[in-house]
Formats: sequence, C-alpha cells, structure tokens
Amino acid sequence: MAGHTKAPGQSVTSRVLSILAAFEDSPAARSLSEISKASGLPQSTAHRLLGELEGWGAVQRDAQGRYQIGLRLWELGQHAGRKLRDVARPYLQDLFGLTQETVHFAIRDGSEVLYIDRVYGSRRVPQASRVGGRLPLHATAVGRAILAFEEDWVQGAILDGPLDARTPQTMTDPAELRRELAKIRSRGFALASEEVRLGSCSLAVPVFQSDGRIFGGVGIVLPTSRMQQLERYLPALLGTAERLQAGIGHLSPTPRTAPEPKPLPSSGTARSAE
Repeated sequence: MAGHTKAPGQSVTSRVLSILAAFEDSPAARSLSEISKASGLPQSTAHRLLGELEGWGAVQRDAQGRYQIGLRLWELGQHAGRKLRDVARPYLQDLFGLTQETVHFAIRDGSEVLYIDRVYGSRRVPQASRVGGRLPLHATAVGRAILAFEEDWVQGAILDGPLDARTPQTMTDPAELRRELAKIRSRGFALASEEVRLGSCSLAVPVFQSDGRIFGGVGIVLPTSRMQQLERYLPALLGTAERLQAGIGHLSPTPRTAPEPKPLPSSGTARSAE
C-alpha cells in the first residue's frame, strides 16, 4: 500500500476517513499540512488521497490552495437523516412562526447530542451548533432534556466519563449534574446558560416515542440578555414536542449508539446555552 502512516496496517478506507474527519470540527478550509497533522498521515500520502477525493468531488480547493468539503459530499450528506428532518421540519417551522426565535430538534448519538434540524431566527444569537453538528449532552439544554429521561446505565456511562468544560460556566461535576437531571425529570424541561458558548441561553423539552422511551429534544435559543423571557416559550415547546411525538411514531428510534464508558427559575438562579 502506498505511503506510510503513523498507524501500521491502516487501510486506505481508514486513511480517507481520517482526512475527512479533519473537517469535522470546523467547515473552514484547511491547508495540506493541517490535514496531514490532524489525520496522522504523511503529507505525501495526504496529498495523494486528497487529489483522488478532489477528483471525485468530495473536497475542493479555494484560491489559496486550501482544502474544504466539496459540494458532491455535501449533496450526499443531505440524504442522512432526511426522513427524520422531513418529519420534524414543519413542526419546527410552526414553532419558529410562534416565537420568531432560533429553534432546533436534536437526538442522542453516543455521549453527544446530534442536531437534526434548526430554524434560525432573525435576531442575532451566538451560535454553538449547526445542523449535523454535535455537542456534549451534559453541557446543552436539549442534551440534558434527553439525558434526564435515558436509562440509568446511559446516564451513568456519560456522567462517569469525561465531562468537558466548553466555557467557565459548563456544569462538569457529576453529582451536580445528577441533581440537575433529577430536577429536569421532575419539572419536564431543561435550561442552559453560557455552558457551550458565551452570550446564549436555551430552554428545551424532551420528545418521547409512542412507547414512552426518549426519542430526542426540542429547544429554543436566546441571547442571555433575554433569558428572563424563556418562560413565555415553554407552552409552545411542550405543544411542539407533543406534536413531534405523534409525527415520529412510525420512525426508527434514535441512533442509540452506546456512550463510551468513562416553575422556571429566575434568570438569577438558572444555570445551565443551547
């Protein structure tokens, strides 16, 4: 096999996937040396494989010669989760119509929350997530709204694993998170404020399957300067979650990838964005 890698025996498929994974955290264009470092491949190997990917349309180069995800790969990716997005989109659009705020629908995949769809409001809010993006379950309102209703072993696996602090406000103490999840189960909604990105806060509620198991969560995002206004949107979120539950009854449950082992409060008392 041409080229040498830092992982002897690595297949061509693994090498290609490691190149594509270099774009996972950011859609920004990346240089050959950056991709080589992120993928663990020698520059000669990375350059050869990038050439093949560019020829197919999976990547493309900008005026500076940096690589970015190509339109063909983006087009292919639109098929992922399309059925679920197609079901959720009308409900999110209705929720946006009622609130004029940024709203989103997400599910759990492993120890992360995966954003299936989002409708952006016209008011400027610091964004921490995007459609198809992932964030830690423990640090987001929609993630905690899901996690609070997961089985005990799922909660344990996540709370016993690494709990990254995205901002100084991120809740990372397992005992504190357990208490927070218990509160969410009791009151039926989750709050987050500046735990993933400074300047934004969120309210989220769970969405269940017809058999009572957790399916996902729906949330709304505001700037933290308007956190006291979150309460007004709870009825609309609960109504949307109920309609979503009816709409997703015929779909398969969330990815369910196993996580790796390891009355509304006032704005002054609520912790816990997005």
